[in-house]
Amino acid sequence: MTNPVSTHPDTARVHDGVVEVIAARTLYDVGHLRPESHFEADLGIDSVIMESVLLSVREHFALSAELPAGPATIGELVDAVRAALAADAGSGAPAPAATDTGAADPVTEAVVAAAMRQTQYQRHQLALDADLEGELGVDSVVLTSVVAEATERLGLTGPAPDLAGATTLRALADALRACAPAVRNTAPGAEAAGGAGTDTPEPRRAPDSAPGAGPDGWDHRSMKDFTEQRDPDLFAKTRSFAGYLRSREKDRLYWYGMPLHSKCGNRAVIFDELEGRKREFLMFASNNYLGLANHPGVIEAVVDATRTYGATHTGSRFIGGTNMLHKELERRLAAFKQRPACIVYPGGYSANLGAISALVKSYDTLVVDRLNHMSIVDGARLSGAVRKIYRHNDMADLERILSRSAEQGTGGRLIVADGVFSMHGDVCDLPEIVRLAKEYDARVMIDDAHSTGVLGVRGSGTAEHFGLKGEVDLELGTMSKTLAGMGGFVVGEEEVVEYLRYYSNSYVFAANIPAGVAAGLIAAIDVIEAEPERLKRLWTNIGTLRGRLLEAGFDLEHSESAILPIVIGDERRAMEMGRAVRARSLFCQTVVYPGVPLGDARLRVSVTCEHTPQDLDLAAEIFVDAARETGVLPTP
Repeated sequence: MTNPVSTHPDTARVHDGVVEVIAARTLYDVGHLRPESHFEADLGIDSVIMESVLLSVREHFALSAELPAGPATIGELVDAVRAALAADAGSGAPAPAATDTGAADPVTEAVVAAAMRQTQYQRHQLALDADLEGELGVDSVVLTSVVAEATERLGLTGPAPDLAGATTLRALADALRACAPAVRNTAPGAEAAGGAGTDTPEPRRAPDSAPGAGPDGWDHRSMKDFTEQRDPDLFAKTRSFAGYLRSREKDRLYWYGMPLHSKCGNRAVIFDELEGRKREFLMFASNNYLGLANHPGVIEAVVDATRTYGATHTGSRFIGGTNMLHKELERRLAAFKQRPACIVYPGGYSANLGAISALVKSYDTLVVDRLNHMSIVDGARLSGAVRKIYRHNDMADLERILSRSAEQGTGGRLIVADGVFSMHGDVCDLPEIVRLAKEYDARVMIDDAHSTGVLGVRGSGTAEHFGLKGEVDLELGTMSKTLAGMGGFVVGEEEVVEYLRYYSNSYVFAANIPAGVAAGLIAAIDVIEAEPERLKRLWTNIGTLRGRLLEAGFDLEHSESAILPIVIGDERRAMEMGRAVRARSLFCQTVVYPGVPLGDARLRVSVTCEHTPQDLDLAAEIFVDAARETGVLPTP
């Protein structure tokens, strides 16, 4: 049966363009998008996504007028676009410029198609020579998905190749072509790609249980190897990962999620589930930087408010879930951060998701540091905005991206950066970020998750640290670290905060923190303001341990905070050193992929004001001994 779309060239062209836009916005495969596909019933496209689709279709075809909101199927939308194009032609409006698909061969076509699905870009936005990070916002996680899908489209079998060094789509296609030269001039699914007489190649599957052991018996796989395993059984990847996880745990290398059996201070009792016993550890994995989680006044405030107001509330902030303590907490946080207004979210992660997705839309540009927290990355994805990634703390690269984005689009720009980078401990170059934002008419949001209570004379964060209070548009933070509670917040101008209250889905449609937690947070702010010696003691401890570790020869990168990264690089050696440290009854975080990129593994050491001089001396001794045992430091 002849496809009716193909009988009219103009209709076919419009249909293909509409389908490409829908595929980019929804991540559906184009083969699933038929003219009769109903947006809601068949595709699950709600009114919010539909608005984005209509706007993108209008931009794709350079239509002068808005499209009607009525089309219920793809075919009806195609007809609406054809009518709009005819109206523009009749009015003398310029015709849309032809888009360069860049699909010069099947390999490039597979790469471009995969990039469209994984990034939500339209085809005409994917220039083959655009920098993947700086211009397209494709980070290492998204790149893994693009490579996996492209190899599947080409019918390649076996694990996806590691093409992390490719910096453009063209380079990615060239690298894939070199891996599989047989597909160079062959359409996907033909003999060279999928076997003789094969119309649809078998999907690439990672082995279900075969270990990735090398000649030395070491399983060289990482968590990255399980993210893109394709299988008709959705749970196949979980079985593959389970075997890998059990092996790592058996070797005492993965030691994540062990439960505490005590308060978490400078020392803590943890139940070692692998050994089946409780153990006391010297604790250097806590974000309780000022020791407020164990402060009697904070604990008593939580208990008293819980007795008064109950264990929790029973609705969102808009519907029965606002307590007077929420209002007071927002007032106190705004005053502490010296900004006009504050909104409290259920968590720091949801604060980034809600604030970014509420303010930034598909026609705007989000400019982010390469090492930002995953909550910022996910907020960018949820917003559907064009994402640009600048090299870590590289202000020349940031200016290059801002300059290009100013030339290319009419939407707004938001620069988002961590104040303190959570796995590296260094501080963003806020003075230069603010200067560039003013020059290129962009807004700035700084995530103070690890800055609040640590940076600045009063401990109010990055802006105070640099003397830039009032110069940063939005300051975001979490209350599960220094502030010793739960939740997240954003402070800024009152009209912006009120807009967030109504447009942040993670605020509007979620229950917020209980009254007892809010009371504890207010008490924590009281302690910070009444006992400034806690902050002074924290920085004394930071300086002491940093000096000892640097003297021993450890690489601490450019840490300027309470987070001291012991950079090792090799994932196996980092896990082995983490095991050696724990064997000596000290606990710090062993950070591997996806916490950091492959090849950048490390131990993450968190210093608090509760550590004694004896704790710091013992910790330095343990780190040195464990490093020499595992070859991270040479044996004297």
